Amino acid sequence: MIRKGFILLGAMSLVLFTSCKDDASKKVKSENVAEAAERDAQSKNFAAMTFDKTEHDFGKINEGDQVETTFKFTNTGSTPLLITNIKGSCGCTVPNDWPREPIAPGAEGQFTVKYNSTNKPNLKTNTVTVTANTEKGREIVRIKAFANPNPELEAKRAKAALEREARMKAQQEAQQKAAATKKAAAAKTEGHNH
Repeated sequence: MIRKGFILLGAMSLVLFTSCKDDASKKVKSENVAEAAERDAQSKNFAAMTFDKTEHDFGKINEGDQVETTFKFTNTGSTPLLITNIKGSCGCTVPNDWPREPIAPGAEGQFTVKYNSTNKPNLKTNTVTVTANTEKGREIVRIKAFANPNPELEAKRAKAALEREARMKAQQEAQQKAAATKKAAAAKTEGHNH
């Protein structure tokens, strides 16, 4: 059985080596070379997004405020721009109203980004990722805001933190008590096994 396997392997190797002896350049057709050159040239043609701004700073706002900005862009590439998706880095950053139709080279477009600062006190920076047929495939813009903390929400957060800390402390004490009880029971049974 093993001997037949070696014979078969040898025969296959012989066929492979003899078929590769032909000159590879004779097998290449000139029309295939032209098609490959055209395909390579096409692969270098991309849409490109040039933004009027890549970051928007809402400045100081109050926690709970909902603010919005518009990002404008121009297709500075050589093919029509097609945006397939735009997504914010968290649920508080929501992009809307982007063009669903192809944008011709030289044409402009825009989309809005809404930011909800509820439960987002202090400085926050979020990203918006645009998925499109650009060379990188993804373009990123940013928004940021400093939300002055809402005193009522701060008090609720502080109370929740204290309650969480008290629960954790109670759990730790219960675990330590259970471990001590288990250890005492183990010591008691060891003493009776003499």
